[in-house]
Amino acid sequence: MAYDLITMGRIGVDLYPLQTGVPLPQVTSFGKFLGGSATNVAVAAARLGRRTAVITRTGDDPFGTYLHEALQGFGVDDRWVTPVPGLPTPVTFCEVFPPDDFPLYFYRQPKAPDLEIDAHELDLDAIRDARILWITGTGLSEEPSRTATLAALAHRAKSGITVFDLDWRPMFWKAPEQARPFYAEALKHTTVAVGNLDEVEVATGVRDPHAAARALLDAGVEVAVVKQGPKGVLAVNSKGDQAEVPPLPVNVLNGLGAGDAFGGSLCHGLLEGWDLEQTMRHANAAGAIVASRLECSSAMPTPQEIEAAIAAGAVK
Repeated sequence: MAYDLITMGRIGVDLYPLQTGVPLPQVTSFGKFLGGSATNVAVAAARLGRRTAVITRTGDDPFGTYLHEALQGFGVDDRWVTPVPGLPTPVTFCEVFPPDDFPLYFYRQPKAPDLEIDAHELDLDAIRDARILWITGTGLSEEPSRTATLAALAHRAKSGITVFDLDWRPMFWKAPEQARPFYAEALKHTTVAVGNLDEVEVATGVRDPHAAARALLDAGVEVAVVKQGPKGVLAVNSKGDQAEVPPLPVNVLNGLGAGDAFGGSLCHGLLEGWDLEQTMRHANAAGAIVASRLECSSAMPTPQEIEAAIAAGAVK
């Protein structure tokens, strides 16, 4: 049976401080969680009842074992999560300064195993048959992951829904100009593009939300989703439909992971065939719920929690 969603990209261990408003040098205790954007999206969609899998790689170490156990616990198929001898599983630390300051510190040296995804090891039939394929900008930042990502896109050839999470992380690139040609190539093969204002600017050279959405449509996608932070989210499709939805009120504890919850919900809405506004409202609510919680993967909301937040008009 085909997967509802296959994601391809980062995985790692999130070590988040259990104290808020405290800089890392003074933090005394941490929580350990499954992390990595593409992986969190698969978890979020699985929490909504979708059959999901992730294509990624870990170190051949105890943290790699932990990530397999966590994926299985969340109901995400881990058959394409393979070890890379000699490279450690990545670890990510953050600082938590609500409501809007959450510095991230990536430990991915000498190289992250998830950038060692090899095109020759891909299950291209499963990738083609999945109802949604989700790929990321980080996956384009280094070889052999770049070639593997583009090979998956080319083989899929826009069958079903193919989502490009623009996922711009400046620490993984020398400059935006280095990323833009690879983003342009990926956009040719995708049907949905999603990103915040910084990410759409990297992809298109345009920062205005409406102009950026138009540029993404002109690049070949069928749906452009531009996340605007406090102004909410804009979604436009090639048919001329548009939805601009404000954020759901929430007391933010940790904004990290909210975008991944949004992504999992976005996939759910696309699979359900909802219109743009319903999809965006559902995704906004999912993101807001995770923003109200410390962790990312284990914070992903259930359908009932999202429905309750939408009905209440806020995250309680």
